[in-house]
Amino acid sequence: MIDLKYLQSHFDEASQKLQKKGVETQTLKKLQTLFVTLKQANQALETLKAEQNSMSRLFGQYKREGKDVTKLKAKVDTNKEAMVPLQEQAREAEAALQEVALGIPNFPDDSVPEGAGEEENVEIRRVLEPREFEFEPLEHWALAEKNGWIDFERGVKLAKSRFSVLRGEAARLERALINFFLDSNATKGFIEQSVPFMSNAAMLQGTGQLPKFEEDLFKIEEENLYLIPTAEVPLTNLYHDEILTAEALPLLMTAYTPCFRKEAGSAGRDTRGMIRQHQFNKVEMVAITHPDQSDAVFEMMVENASDILTALGLPHRVVELCGGDLGFSAARTIDLEVWLPGQNKYREISSISNTRDFQARRAKIRFKDGKKNRLVHTLNGSALAVGRTIVAIMENYQNEDGSIEIPEVLKRYM
Repeated sequence: MIDLKYLQSHFDEASQKLQKKGVETQTLKKLQTLFVTLKQANQALETLKAEQNSMSRLFGQYKREGKDVTKLKAKVDTNKEAMVPLQEQAREAEAALQEVALGIPNFPDDSVPEGAGEEENVEIRRVLEPREFEFEPLEHWALAEKNGWIDFERGVKLAKSRFSVLRGEAARLERALINFFLDSNATKGFIEQSVPFMSNAAMLQGTGQLPKFEEDLFKIEEENLYLIPTAEVPLTNLYHDEILTAEALPLLMTAYTPCFRKEAGSAGRDTRGMIRQHQFNKVEMVAITHPDQSDAVFEMMVENASDILTALGLPHRVVELCGGDLGFSAARTIDLEVWLPGQNKYREISSISNTRDFQARRAKIRFKDGKKNRLVHTLNGSALAVGRTIVAIMENYQNEDGSIEIPEVLKRYM
């Protein structure tokens, strides 16, 4: 959650930052109104409390001196009654403020480029040159049909659209990639975790999926549980409502999990193939850091994901997201986009985000800094999305007869 004290004391400056992310002025004005309401109720309440304390002391003095306390008692009782509606008003204003604040995205870093959408993202660099084909490269779904690697029709039969079944070599390749990703992350100090594939609502609120994005989650009926949309949720929340030592930071974690998303609002996009599925596998990196460490860890995570793609021989580019394309919790995001020759375009395969203290404030993750407790910074990123890596290998390593080579680094896993 954003720092409400900062928003209140630097409202114009904070508003400008949030508008960079597309937050409407009307929402910010509503917050400002709630701030005023809460402040006025609290001030009036403090005044009555001060009067109450003063009269209570006077009441004791009267009793000791044997004076008549009838009128003073009546005043005390009247004052108490006047406090009740003000307490309720302050409580309602506080609750309303928290409700609105939970739906406000994180402040973008000052360095984040201006822009309304992905067309205005900024390319930083390209890594590896795309292969020049002597034939017309096929898209992965055509290759899947030739090789019998992916069964889209039976995936739909087993569940519904946007589900698929991997067969034979594709299933082995998926398993190989998961192990390769986890092993690669381990060389950078990420400790492997095996976590539940479900999380309760408090954990999803902690990382920012709830309450704003509930329509994109698969909820378990009659349970306070949801299928996780990413391993970021359980990994970050391992330290929910805990106070860590500064010496323990940074905490670097990685996990393989399936991810489940309804893909609400994506109707008509990537309806063919495996690019946008309701269930997909991913290996995630999560870091919990001291605020002074987060920039360095962020760069390391971007480099790690890029190194994995390079080891696989997959051409890719590194892209800085503009304000309008930043995710809800992110203060800064770097995307890695892999080259797909069948589509003749780069497509996102990893997204590395620094959320600063936004998630930590929601999830109450702190560290002991001398005598004070301070909020940590949390970071997350894919290394990598498994299904999209399979797609990239199929398209980049295809032969003219439709057969597919296996990258050298994966052969020991296969």
